[in-house]
Amino acid sequence: MLTLRKHDERGSADFGWLQTRYSFSFANYYDPQQMGFRSLRVINEDHVAPKAGFPSHGHRDMEIITYILSGQLAHKDNLGNGSVIDQGKIQRMTAGTGIIHSEFNASADHPVHLLQIWIEPNQRGLPPSYEEKTITCGKNAHQLQVIASPTPSANTITVHQDMTLAVGRLSADETLSIPLDSRRYGWLQVTRGNLVINQLPMQAGDGMAVAVEPVLKIDAQLDCEFLWFDLA
Repeated sequence: MLTLRKHDERGSADFGWLQTRYSFSFANYYDPQQMGFRSLRVINEDHVAPKAGFPSHGHRDMEIITYILSGQLAHKDNLGNGSVIDQGKIQRMTAGTGIIHSEFNASADHPVHLLQIWIEPNQRGLPPSYEEKTITCGKNAHQLQVIASPTPSANTITVHQDMTLAVGRLSADETLSIPLDSRRYGWLQVTRGNLVINQLPMQAGDGMAVAVEPVLKIDAQLDCEFLWFDLA
């Protein structure tokens, strides 16, 4: 079963310095039919203006992943971490018993475009921690590149949940098939370009919930990128 979540059906907010779209209920946007999918709780697509950002604020008991689509984001937290993440990097915070951080556009001239993703952890009260990695995958029409998993590795961030996050990149007219385990669920989020999945057209900003589907056949209409969440 495939359930399409169109980009223009998402919640939205405009704060001047921040334009954001919510795939699931978040902040002042509430839809009882859109409270997340399995352990995937938040996908926010943010555009942050130059010199602007989120001042220090706290989180608890959540795995928070930041995926940069363009621009640069400056991060600081009360664990002593401070860095600038840009396109090609992925960041994970385990909020656990509590973490305080700030996020600001690191550029004085250009906006930063990012996805913030929240995953519900497999246990509460974890020690707070921070991790970032460079995504080393290139375009490959024959496989997904895993960038987050519960198993520590040199090329992935570690998430405290039975899930994996992978990135796929296709050129126009290339195809990719993803076989699916009937005991698992999936969410696909298009970050760039246009594609067709099992004859359903999708474009940037669209998401799709997947359940009890033997295979996903992805046909790229334009050069495209997408995130694939494999979920328990």
